[in-house]
Amino acid sequence: MCPDLEPLRTRPLADFSALRARAKPLTPWPIAHDGAAAAEPLVDVRDYGVRGRNHYAHARNPPYWGAAPGAIDGLFARVGVAQRLQSVDARLSRSGLALWLHDAWRPRAVQAYFHDVWTPTALRARHPDWDDAAIRAETAKYWSAPTVDRDRPAPHETGGAVDVTLVWREDATPLWMGSLFDDPAPLSQPDYFERLDPTQWSFSAEEARANRRVLHWVMIEAGFAPHPHEWWHFSYGDQYWARNAGAPAALYGLAAPA
Repeated sequence: MCPDLEPLRTRPLADFSALRARAKPLTPWPIAHDGAAAAEPLVDVRDYGVRGRNHYAHARNPPYWGAAPGAIDGLFARVGVAQRLQSVDARLSRSGLALWLHDAWRPRAVQAYFHDVWTPTALRARHPDWDDAAIRAETAKYWSAPTVDRDRPAPHETGGAVDVTLVWREDATPLWMGSLFDDPAPLSQPDYFERLDPTQWSFSAEEARANRRVLHWVMIEAGFAPHPHEWWHFSYGDQYWARNAGAPAALYGLAAPA
């Protein structure tokens, strides 16, 4: 691996437990609706040389095994986000790696389907003893509610949030990350393998930890904010990013492809 990335494999992630403990819903962070960045259009990141395939628009997409209602083939993001992804991809290319996007801008119908239908149904099947409040709380860890208020948009509806992983540049073979993309379980927490019991250690766990570290650090160093429950989710310019960065306001509100 390129000397630029090798140290990242051994750089531990911070403990995300404090972020996970934040109660929802959080007080909405201001959005600079009239700021210069707010006018940035959505662009397909593949036009910037970044690879991917919309996970929700096709049937070969475990754990769903079916296209989601309202899903689209496009991988749209704000120009500023696409440029940052392009810079991350260029950095990875020196090691023979590449970014791979599973999702970016997301239609409201897709957000509603997974927040209101698929995830609660799956959780009830797995945890029949949970009440409705527990189901709602667990769902909220992985899926924001579909937007009903322009001052509180779902992150993926702003064009500022992306779901990414690492692949080998030559043939797009995914690197081992230790879980499925979109697995609504503690296994998906970015720091899961950082705190794994040594008695359960394995080469698989070690490789997953190293690869999650590389993805985390290249995205953070490009200005993105991570998600405390999902190793694949990063954002720039949305309310979560602004809160995380201490910015006075989010750059991006609701968006839609032209």
